[in-house]
Amino acid sequence: MSPGPAAAPVVAGIGTAFPGRMDQAELWSGFFTRHFGGRQQALAERIFANAGVTTRHGAVNPLLEDASSWPTSKRMQRYLSEALPLGKEAAASALAAAGVGAADIGLFVVCSCTGYATPGLDIVLARDLGLAPGAQRLFVGHMGCYAALPGLAAAGDFAAARGSAALLLCAELTSLHIQPPTADPQQIVAHALFSDGAAAAVVVPATAVPGYRVREVASITDTATADQMTWEVTDLGFRMGLSPKVPGVLAVHVGPMVTQLLEGHGCTVSDVDGWAIHPGGPRILAVVQEQLGLVDSQMAASRATLAEHGNCSSPTVLVILDALGRADPPPARVVALAFGPGLTLYAALLDRG
Repeated sequence: MSPGPAAAPVVAGIGTAFPGRMDQAELWSGFFTRHFGGRQQALAERIFANAGVTTRHGAVNPLLEDASSWPTSKRMQRYLSEALPLGKEAAASALAAAGVGAADIGLFVVCSCTGYATPGLDIVLARDLGLAPGAQRLFVGHMGCYAALPGLAAAGDFAAARGSAALLLCAELTSLHIQPPTADPQQIVAHALFSDGAAAAVVVPATAVPGYRVREVASITDTATADQMTWEVTDLGFRMGLSPKVPGVLAVHVGPMVTQLLEGHGCTVSDVDGWAIHPGGPRILAVVQEQLGLVDSQMAASRATLAEHGNCSSPTVLVILDALGRADPPPARVVALAFGPGLTLYAALLDRG
């Protein structure tokens, strides 16, 4: 997606919603210290302590109910009952922030990789939110942490081409997929980082309303490293595969990708005053900072989101963008970055009208 300057659609409103807050230290002492007992306990404790997470959110709190032995069918039943109110809250908040009525939405894009249901979130929420029967729907599944940006591209393209508002919703319940006790360091990292949440954005055609204009959304996929990030459906939920090699792959691609994106719009990294970088973990943030030559203040919003909310998968980059938009003053030009299976990097360039 690369609309011309006059045609750039606008993110007119963002809404977020989270289930119950959980304290990282309490999660470790109250549950995970036993879950990762034995020889891996010391390693797991270091991983939890150094994850960059202070609090996060869970529709299923392991301090209250241990879902690690649940069959996938039970997890999917819980997914729909928990994701519906969460998604409705985020979407309604975004519509209110944008001043757009649900009946005026022409396209509803829903991104989620943590559950399956038919009728799905897109259908049930379209009904519950009051979208028009003729509203189009697009469900994006299993893109993982970067899904918000291709979702934003689809919403923006629709708004620009059809002259009608689009609604994007990202909703994830990673807490449903806690795995049985394991000595696998990749599983320990995933359990230390991931969180639940929902975020929605209303995208409208080029207009004078305040908000971020979506200048371009770009991507690159390194298929040679596809096995380094996986999300496998098992009889006991979905299991994350997260190779320690992932930051190295990002180090190869993120600099050239961002440079090319910015050069296409006549600017450089120094012209960007807002960065919404998906906090896949502390190492990923450190690699991006190093490769782009950013200072700590430019990473603050991403690190603060990781500390307060954890890695919520696809909603996270929208949560950061919302935080940037609420700053006083908000940054004038923002680059959003997100990463996920493929191994895939997505970037979006936005600026304020």
